[in-house]
Amino acid sequence: MSNLVSTNPGKNYQKIGQVKISTSAEIKKKVFEAHKAKLLWKELCIKKRIELIKEVYQLFLQKKAEITNLTIAEIGKPQAQAQADWTWDTGYFKEYLQNAASALQDETTYQQGQEVNKIVYEPFGVAAVIVPWNYPFSNFVWGTIPNLLVGNTVVFKHSEECPLIGKVIDEVMTKSHLPKGVFSQVYGDGKVGEALARENIDLIWFIGSSKVGKHLYEIAGQKFIKAIMELGGSNPCLVFEDVKAADIIENIYTARFNNCGQVCDALKRLIVHESKFDEVVKLLKQRIEKAQFGDPTDVKTEIGPLVAKRQLELLDAQVQDAVKKGAKIITGGKISQEFKGAYFEPTLLVNIKPDMRVWHEEVFGPVLPVVKFKTEAEAINLANDTVYGLGAKIYCQDQKKALKIAAKIDAGCIDVNQGDHWKFCNPFGGYKSSGMGREHGSLGFKELCQVKVVAYK
Repeated sequence: MSNLVSTNPGKNYQKIGQVKISTSAEIKKKVFEAHKAKLLWKELCIKKRIELIKEVYQLFLQKKAEITNLTIAEIGKPQAQAQADWTWDTGYFKEYLQNAASALQDETTYQQGQEVNKIVYEPFGVAAVIVPWNYPFSNFVWGTIPNLLVGNTVVFKHSEECPLIGKVIDEVMTKSHLPKGVFSQVYGDGKVGEALARENIDLIWFIGSSKVGKHLYEIAGQKFIKAIMELGGSNPCLVFEDVKAADIIENIYTARFNNCGQVCDALKRLIVHESKFDEVVKLLKQRIEKAQFGDPTDVKTEIGPLVAKRQLELLDAQVQDAVKKGAKIITGGKISQEFKGAYFEPTLLVNIKPDMRVWHEEVFGPVLPVVKFKTEAEAINLANDTVYGLGAKIYCQDQKKALKIAAKIDAGCIDVNQGDHWKFCNPFGGYKSSGMGREHGSLGFKELCQVKVVAYK
């Protein structure tokens, strides 16, 4: 049996540990056990499921230091950001527990005399939950906890980049009093994820690249089961001429460079009115060069390494393609020689053309291309010039104008000025190749359910 080796991208890919890759027989067994458990789990009332998962929540609170330290080691996430993630992740966990019952209660759609019609929300059955590495605990929480609360059983697969975090998750879930088969985990790379998706499951819940998501969706289509997918993004940010540049630079910097730019919903294309272009580029250059770049174990570090060597090589190829086609590097632009590992200098690019990879591909790293526009129509066209549609930002002091522009941008979540869509009550998901279905809030719970109408008199 082969092993999945975990390495540290911030320490020259030093080996941290390993786990055994799940065999096809093990995957089949875990799916079989999930099916055996699904009726029991479904027939438990929502109150009882919440009680059992509250225990899971308390067990995870005891693992804060272990999961945070592994996030720094396996992912290369800076210490301060890993600590902030924990607060964010456990906050979502609590929100799920607090809101599941109200979101899933029966809804009366018709009542006249003695006749009553109701919508009843029921689980699909066995959910295959497959998630990436960039927010390792968060992605587990988002994919697994709502599925368990609505009554689905879960066979979970984490990314091959963070198997040790997956192992801790497995240990906690096993220690809890969840019935056997309600949750289990398989280990491996994309081949294991595909094998799981091809098993006798009832739902695919996936976060990851659009390429892999489309492949899994084909599998779901062949099996005629539902798939909920949060995929890649290339979010535009529009900056209009009435904005004071100095007031928005920090927000732009954070929106692009947090987690080393490895965020699906990150700002990835900056579109600036020509009258503000030079000033915005100058201020961003100053902010990027001020950022602490390097060892993620240092509490002062803002930008650490990428997750893996393959990601480093992909990002370098994307930047070199832009340079060859005429892009100008304002700052950064190359693999760091100062640190050993997956370190790429935070980068600002101008003179961007539509055929450059940094414009039409998703860029998962600390690289920001900046373009200028003259008219509102041009800005909207540039924003929509992508196969993705996850999110967008608009900075414009004329709120009426900004909201009109927001209506014309093809994206699932749009922040105008200081607006922030990241609240539990808001559904999250994208247009176009950024996925289908939604997570979070009441709608997120209902996406995980069969909708049944019961009419009685």
